[in-house]
Amino acid sequence: MSLDDENKEDAINQKKTNHDLYESKRDDNLFEHHRFVADPKQSLVRIDKFLMQRLEKITRNKLQRAIRDGAIKVNENNVKPNHKIKPGDVVTILLPDPPEANKPILPQDIPLDIVYEDDTVLVVNKKAGMVVHPGVGHNDGTLVNAVAYHLRDTPIPFKDGYVGRPGLVHRIDKETSGLLVLAKTEHAMAHLAKQFFDHTTYRRYYALVWGNFEEEEEGTVEMNLGRDPFNRLLVRVFPEGDMGKPAITHYKVLEDLYYVNLVECRLETGRTHQIRVHMKHLGHTLFNDKRYGGDQILKGTVYSKYRQFVENAFKLLPRHGLHAKSLGFEHPKTGERMIFDSELPDDFQQCLDKWRKYLNTRKK
Repeated sequence: MSLDDENKEDAINQKKTNHDLYESKRDDNLFEHHRFVADPKQSLVRIDKFLMQRLEKITRNKLQRAIRDGAIKVNENNVKPNHKIKPGDVVTILLPDPPEANKPILPQDIPLDIVYEDDTVLVVNKKAGMVVHPGVGHNDGTLVNAVAYHLRDTPIPFKDGYVGRPGLVHRIDKETSGLLVLAKTEHAMAHLAKQFFDHTTYRRYYALVWGNFEEEEEGTVEMNLGRDPFNRLLVRVFPEGDMGKPAITHYKVLEDLYYVNLVECRLETGRTHQIRVHMKHLGHTLFNDKRYGGDQILKGTVYSKYRQFVENAFKLLPRHGLHAKSLGFEHPKTGERMIFDSELPDDFQQCLDKWRKYLNTRKK
């Protein structure tokens, strides 16, 4: 064997060794960051396209590279970038660092508005502006930090092994106020999670939206929802139904204030930004919803007096007009059907009253 051949063989062996070491390191030190289960009605779609709908701030090139590197698996198996996802497939994303959800939670003495509590469940009324669980940019000060302190002497269960989300079986947006239920036992966690999965819970929201309903004042929006491929911070509807996840919202106008309407929204499913996006699709963006354009005047003129009134209304309600008003579920231990209701928070109520007064003044 010549010296050149020996060098080539050494290079090949070294490359193989490096690869084996890399593979070993990946297998031993990767942590699951995301797990997606394809819907039973999921149409065949490439894995990169499937994940683009569900992940924020990611490019297709990065996804394809991660798939080739084996950091993305389907049913615990490596796949190629052109692999097509079918109904029921489980897609997992593995990364070297533990996710925020798997880090121990810091108990913090933060006041909680407790609506109901027993040895099985805890129902709280979350204030607007409070993040539900730790994540990127929100390491503490969240609802679960407060719950961890409140239940510091109680071992709290974790859904899917997520250490950073004690007791959580559902969540609401940071700027949405209202009711949440948390589980205090493993049985309660499984029982409640199944109710949310089977859509047997009762969730009623009050939404303040732009514009009066010239169409039906009561109806159902049944449109798939998924991440906007051009802006991962947004969710959009997919009317064609071959992308996104099924989402169903039942709505009813409670009060017509011409410029804005108070609408009751009842969720059959619970997708990210569901009410916000379904209402926008109907042409009734949530009042002061900055992400979806509701912080602009979408009904009425823009003359100075009216514009000043709207700006003052924005100051009264400095977040999107959405409140999780009612919550119902079957008690995991007793089997009793429980329904909880909450009052509108002050910012929402004051803004609503301001619109009522303005409309009455205009009618005179």
